[in-house]
Amino acid sequence: MTTPIHVMSEIGKLKTVLLKRPGKEVENLTPEIMERLLFDDIPHLSVIQKEHDAFAQALIDRGVEVLYLEKLSAEAIDAGNYKEKFVERILDESNLETKPVREGLKKYLLSFDTQEMVDVIMAGVRKKDVTIESNHLSDISEEEVYPFFMDPMPNLYFTRDPAAAMGDGLTINHMAFEARNRESLFMEVIMDHHPRFAGQDVSVWRDRNHTSRIEGGDELILNDKVLAIGISQRTSAKAIEDLAIELFDNNSNFEKVLAIKIPNVRAMMHLDTVFTMVDYDKFTIHPGIQKNNGEVDTYILEKGEKPGTVKITHRSDLQEILREALDVPKLTLIPCGGGDAIIAAREQWNDGSNTLAIAPGVVVTYDRNYVSNDLLRRHGIEVIEVASSELSRGRGGPRCMSMPLVREDLPAR
Repeated sequence: MTTPIHVMSEIGKLKTVLLKRPGKEVENLTPEIMERLLFDDIPHLSVIQKEHDAFAQALIDRGVEVLYLEKLSAEAIDAGNYKEKFVERILDESNLETKPVREGLKKYLLSFDTQEMVDVIMAGVRKKDVTIESNHLSDISEEEVYPFFMDPMPNLYFTRDPAAAMGDGLTINHMAFEARNRESLFMEVIMDHHPRFAGQDVSVWRDRNHTSRIEGGDELILNDKVLAIGISQRTSAKAIEDLAIELFDNNSNFEKVLAIKIPNVRAMMHLDTVFTMVDYDKFTIHPGIQKNNGEVDTYILEKGEKPGTVKITHRSDLQEILREALDVPKLTLIPCGGGDAIIAAREQWNDGSNTLAIAPGVVVTYDRNYVSNDLLRRHGIEVIEVASSELSRGRGGPRCMSMPLVREDLPAR
C-alpha cells in the first residue's frame, strides 16, 4: 500500500488518522456567538485538550499514526511557498467589509511565522489585536458591536467533516453553514502542497467549489464497492447524486451509494451521529431514525445507462439493504441506549452512536455512554472508552473527531 490515502471500509485496521487538537478557538466562544458558530456550550480549554490528548494516545497505543491538521497545514504552506497566497484566500472568505481592514489583517497575519499564523487564523482574530490605519471609525473601533475581524473555527477538532477519504481519493467539502466553510481550505492546501500528498495521484472526487452541501460525517465507506451517505441537515440529496455520478463515471471502485434519509435536526446532524459500523455484520443505530416498523427511507444509486446519469431505487428495509450490500448471512443493528426512550435520546445526544472503529469489532467510544458501551460488549465488540466531559460539548464523538487516511484492506471472507 503506497498511496497516502487509502480507505476501503469503515472497519479495516486503522493505520493513519488526521486529528486537530482543540486550541484557542474553543476559548474564543462567548454565549452571544455560540449559536452562530454551531456550539451549545463553551468547553474548558485545558480539560478538552487533556481529553483529546488521551483520545490520540489511545489510538497511538493501538499502533495508529496520528497526524495533526494544524501541523500539516503549516508544513504545506511552507513547502508550497504559499504563505501570502494562503492569507489572501482566507481573507477572501472572511467577509471583510473594507480595504483598510483587509490590509491591516494581511500585515498582521504575515508578521507571524507560518505555524503561529495558522494557529491565529484557526483561533480567530479579535479587533483589539490589530492596528487598522483608516479614517473610518467603523474600521478602528476596538470591540464595538462584534469583537472579531475573523471568526474563530471551534469546529475544527471535528476533522471528519471538511474532507473525507474515499478509496484512494477524497472529497473536499462545501459545508452547510458559513461558520464552517473556511475549514476545508486547509485540506485543499495540504493536498496541493504538502510533500506527503502533492503529486501522489490522489483523486479529488469532489472539490470545495461546488454549491451543493456535503460533510464527512454523512459519508460512510461500507466496503470497497458500497458507500452509505446521509441525506441530512448538513448534506443535500443533490450533492449525493453529483458525487455518485463522479465516482461512477471516473473509474472509482465504488458501484453503489446508499442514500439514507435521517431527520433534519441538530441532534442528528450527520448520519454518523445515529449510525456507525462496528464489525463485519454489526452497526450501532439510534432508534429515532427508524419508523415504527423499523423502516428507514433509503435510495440506492447505481450507474445509469448513459454517462452522467444514475439509476435510483427506493427501499425502506435498511437492515436487509445492508445485509445484501455487505453480503453477510445475518446483520445486527445494535440500538443506542438499548432502545430505551430516555437512555437512547440522552446517549445519542452525547454521541453514543458515534463510534470510531479501529479494527473489525474494536471501537473507540465516549465513556459517558455506559449503557450503549455495555450493549456493544455484549455483542462481542471490544470497546475502548475515552473521557468526554468537555469533548462532547461540541456535539461530536470519536468518529467526528477523526479523519482516517489509511486503513488496511479487509481480508476476503
